[in-house]
Amino acid sequence: MSKLTGKVAVVTGASKGIGAAIAKALAAEGAAVVVNYASSQAGADAVVAAITAAGGKAVAAHGDVSKAAQAQGIIDAAIAAYGRLDILVNNSGVYEFGALDAITEEHFHRQFNINVLGLLLATQAASKHLGEGGSVINIGSGVTSLFPPESAVYTGTKGAVDAITGVLAAELAPRKIRVNSVNPGMVETEGTKSAGFIGSDFEKALVGQTPLGRVGQPDDIADAVVFLASNDARWLTGERLLASGGLR
Repeated sequence: MSKLTGKVAVVTGASKGIGAAIAKALAAEGAAVVVNYASSQAGADAVVAAITAAGGKAVAAHGDVSKAAQAQGIIDAAIAAYGRLDILVNNSGVYEFGALDAITEEHFHRQFNINVLGLLLATQAASKHLGEGGSVINIGSGVTSLFPPESAVYTGTKGAVDAITGVLAAELAPRKIRVNSVNPGMVETEGTKSAGFIGSDFEKALVGQTPLGRVGQPDDIADAVVFLASNDARWLTGERLLASGGLR
């Protein structure tokens, strides 16, 4: 039997990149998956199609996690489609680097609203349905170990994710709900390509410092999420799993 047979998972921000890989990996292990998207319905539909073509179960659900009603709607979509919820992956996130002098209120609030408030709102909505054995997995970032220049706001959001993971692990433990995070290093996605990171001197410098000698791929992160979602990680909560090829 697959590791997640009979489970229902919501993956926020799952229309592309790491989120899409997570949704597909959870489905491959038997979970029914709600593929959330904020803007790219076509991307979410493509993920759903790939999952169903492989024999899995998935539906797409629109929603901006930084809006309470929409975050609740994403969770409601899981209950409407499958009648339960076992796993929440808080993957929705945005990043925009900028030097201290370039930080604006808009730059700050966009990242904190999605990366931090969105995580809290989605978890708040999901926690009403998660029972014993439930798993919340937050996608943090390796930046909280590296502190790259010109990333004060983004790194600040992921530092908040680290702290929130620990707090919610303690808060939800009496209900036997586990809360962990996966903190990726640089991963080759549509986003890191369009931002100019892939193929840049920055990437070369990071690879040079990475013991395993490459940037990550979405499947590298997805497999770590599957582990944390499964019974294999039943004794883990409050953990921050640094998935960076050894870069720290």
